Amino acid sequence: MIDNFGIFLVATVTLNLTPGPDMMYVLARSIGQGRVAGIVSVLGGSTGRLLHTLAAAFGLSALLLSSPRALDFVKYAGALYLVYLGLRALTERVGASPVVRPERASLRSIYRQGFITNALNPTVALFFLAFLPQFVDSARGSVAVQMILLGLVFTASATFWSAGVAMLAGSVGNWLSRHPRAWRAQRMLMGVVFVSLGVRLALLG
Repeated sequence: MIDNFGIFLVATVTLNLTPGPDMMYVLARSIGQGRVAGIVSVLGGSTGRLLHTLAAAFGLSALLLSSPRALDFVKYAGALYLVYLGLRALTERVGASPVVRPERASLRSIYRQGFITNALNPTVALFFLAFLPQFVDSARGSVAVQMILLGLVFTASATFWSAGVAMLAGSVGNWLSRHPRAWRAQRMLMGVVFVSLGVRLALLG
């Protein structure tokens, strides 16, 4: 039912394994306030991702109804955006210590901050609009259902990985602080994967 699902899984795992703003927030909360705070921050971020999944799914479905060529346009635009994300990851400068610890907060505030950080981030919204449609085929059934399934897989993968990071936050955070080259290497891996994915999907049309 889902087009190129294997490629989707590779891209998803690569993205989730690469330290980004979400992981740094989880690390910071876990190191500063313990595992429970880290898990709560993970749940807040996951809720935000689900919101973006629904928005992307139903928004693109409505777009398809209004124009039979809309999905092709979104796919090409998305492929270009994936290339942009990859190039940005390859050229990003990384400081000596990527983990910045925020002030202590209540669990409710931590959850709310994790949710808002994802839900109101236009970059996250654009990423979902660019990433998910690349693996949708309107000939295989409901576009909305395919998008929701992809979003659920992506969110579940990110949630489990981030929860594991939260549980191991002390050692993971300290290790990243001592080895900024590892952070850089993972960013480069993500960059190569997304540039390659964007080019491939653009050429396939």
